[in-house]
Amino acid sequence: MTSAKALRARALLAVAVLTAAALAVAAAWLRIAGTTRIPFWLDEGYSAYAAAKGFRFLWQVVPLYETHPPFYYSLLRLWTLTFGDSLVAARALGIACGLATLPVAALAARELARWFPRALRPVPLILAALALIALSPVLIDMARQVRPYPVMILVYATALFALLRLGRIAAGERRIAPAAFALYLAALALLLWLHNLGILYGTALGLALLVLVLRRDLRRRDWILLIGGHLLVALIYLPALAILLDQAPTWIHSTWLRFDAARLPARLTLLWAAPGQIARYAGGALALLGVASLVRLRAGWRVALALLLLAALPVALSILISLLKAPVFITRTMSPVAVPALLLIAVGGGGWANAMRWLALPILLAFAGSMAWTDSIQLHARPMQNWYGAVAWLEQRYRPGDEIWSYPNEGALPLDYAARDKGLAFIDRPIPTPVPTLDGGPGAWNPTGSRGVVSLPPARLRALAQSPAARAVPTIWLHRLGAHAYDKGDVLLRELAVGRVVVGRWTSGPIEIIGLRRRDLVPPGDH
Repeated sequence: MTSAKALRARALLAVAVLTAAALAVAAAWLRIAGTTRIPFWLDEGYSAYAAAKGFRFLWQVVPLYETHPPFYYSLLRLWTLTFGDSLVAARALGIACGLATLPVAALAARELARWFPRALRPVPLILAALALIALSPVLIDMARQVRPYPVMILVYATALFALLRLGRIAAGERRIAPAAFALYLAALALLLWLHNLGILYGTALGLALLVLVLRRDLRRRDWILLIGGHLLVALIYLPALAILLDQAPTWIHSTWLRFDAARLPARLTLLWAAPGQIARYAGGALALLGVASLVRLRAGWRVALALLLLAALPVALSILISLLKAPVFITRTMSPVAVPALLLIAVGGGGWANAMRWLALPILLAFAGSMAWTDSIQLHARPMQNWYGAVAWLEQRYRPGDEIWSYPNEGALPLDYAARDKGLAFIDRPIPTPVPTLDGGPGAWNPTGSRGVVSLPPARLRALAQSPAARAVPTIWLHRLGAHAYDKGDVLLRELAVGRVVVGRWTSGPIEIIGLRRRDLVPPGDH
């Protein structure tokens, strides 16, 4: 009998290992497939551009025009110095972080199962968490981005693991575990330095820590450890906070973004689950089941409340700020909250040692299936911004002596990287200067809140368009990115059109390229 049980246990363990390996392979494929055909979009262009400029630029110039601290760009620079600055090499950092999130989430699930050993089965819970993290559309999308989000997701997952370990040890031994607390503090400091909204995640982490470890019988040394550790992190954060406070007023008063409350339900569904009604209701049901089941356990309310804080508080705070100050709620900036949300859903659907699992399993399968369906659609979706299409169109028409005028100047970043990827060389003139334009001169303003990107008054645009150097260019390819924000009234287009003929136009989303050839170079019949 004992031998039969041992064989069964080994067989189940082998199945679990094979399942985990299959999930890891699926996660890797979903995060890697097709990344070479997706050009840098605008924000990724900013990342690659900053990382290529050197550490002096990162720490002295970037804080003058970006609210984001320069830590991520510094990390990306170290990465590209090691692996190169190609499209594939730059994307590899996010993919590596996305894949590293899986074992960290598995450790968090295991820690949760150790907290409630009689109620939660570790292997099913870990496999459920792995499956959801592997298939999450928002986590897959972020892992493919050359932006701080995949790093933030990994760090937030690490903080979640550290918090669960801290709470479990505090519940059993009535003390603060130094190693887990140090890991938590490191993750907290990194989040604060990775993004200007890191303070929202820091708030959620701090409250979750209080919920999980705060007890009357904590010793004096534990209180000193808690307070001293947070004071140290606050001190480390001060320079990043100074950057945020300096830049935030411009972003608040000049941003073109708008908070659309009508789209909020769909965005939240994508953030915590996947698009569609099946994922919304299945995920909601499993989350409620997870909360309801946890609160019935001894100290389970602490875990349930901590997971809810980590999954919902940053989102709630960002929505509140969007309503009262400036629209900061964007799905990608909130993507780290998907990890605690999916762990709570995994608790509801995958780990119970009683008959509840047979009720939850079909719902969990429907939820995971909805994620997988979305993933298959995402893999074949068009890129967010079709810069390869733009440079392919230009390649057929651009001639020696021509110039591309990128207005606003930030549009030159993704266009130039797309041309580099395709082995093309264009003369691209950002207007008025390459990013950042920190002094736009009299009458210039910042339509989107960045001090490095300006719009110029009509007189300045007229002077640029009618200068002798501009008049000598055979064809000016006016490249506009979001003309409704930067060139209201088509001022630059109208000024360049004086004495020129439109010889081509290409548009895709916010990207627009208009060819303006000197009238004397166009045959009379083609005017």
